[in-house]
Amino acid sequence: MTWILGVLGVALIGVALRDIYATLWHPQGLGTLARLIFRTTWWTAARARRHGRALGAAGPVGMIVTVLMWAALIVAGFALIYAPHMPDGFSFTSAPQPQSSDPVAALYLSLVTVATLGYGDITPAYPALQLVIPAQALIGFVLFTAAISWILQIYPALIRRRAAARTVSLLAATDATTVVREGETSVACALLDGLTDALITVELDLRQYGETYYFREAERDRSSAAMFTHVPAFIRAGGQSESMEVRSAAARLERQSSSLAEYLDGRYLHTAGSMQEVWEAYAAAHRHQSGG
Repeated sequence: MTWILGVLGVALIGVALRDIYATLWHPQGLGTLARLIFRTTWWTAARARRHGRALGAAGPVGMIVTVLMWAALIVAGFALIYAPHMPDGFSFTSAPQPQSSDPVAALYLSLVTVATLGYGDITPAYPALQLVIPAQALIGFVLFTAAISWILQIYPALIRRRAAARTVSLLAATDATTVVREGETSVACALLDGLTDALITVELDLRQYGETYYFREAERDRSSAAMFTHVPAFIRAGGQSESMEVRSAAARLERQSSSLAEYLDGRYLHTAGSMQEVWEAYAAAHRHQSGG
């Protein structure tokens, strides 16, 4: 029984560490469990209120639940390792020694250790356990660092996405499609290439930080879901220009827009529709009206 619990404990710890790695540092972003949590949170929030207010909390709640899930797996895993050795494998200084295997004491020791509190009221007596305790403390430090790193990684990506949406909003509000279609070549090309660069940044961020999809912006002019429905209009305007350079810039924008739309559709929306249909589905999923 001791080795069975030990293997199960190691498995739980391994699952947590793999999910942390996949979510924070893997190029595709989001571990298996983290993805399940975000999808479930988004699905629940989408059905809580139709006007989208609950969706605004889906992203932050998903992050909190994911970190708590990682911590719970690590705590439970080490508790399973400690439990079979209670009480003979430990010394109890300020607490009464249990008379038999005590899962509560094992859970308490695991919680204290992963939090790096180091009360010292329960200390390992076996040499092997003397190595396990500091290893868990180190993993607890990794967990804390990972949570902070996650926040520091995600919010700059969200800011870049909001900036891209705001750029599209300003261009749409000032009838920039006319400039693209009839204006000076250099100005029209710069405008279209700027949009292409913004969409490239959004796609790369989304591929690396897949959880950012589940962050809904309430303001339309800062929501990529609402504003990117305008992008096809700029592509059409560029394609109608008499300048070959402008038409080439429009073709680049169309290719990048299609790439981003295909990724959104394949990973999140599953419409199997055209680029315009994907943008409209993206807006609807985030509870925004299509602006295109």
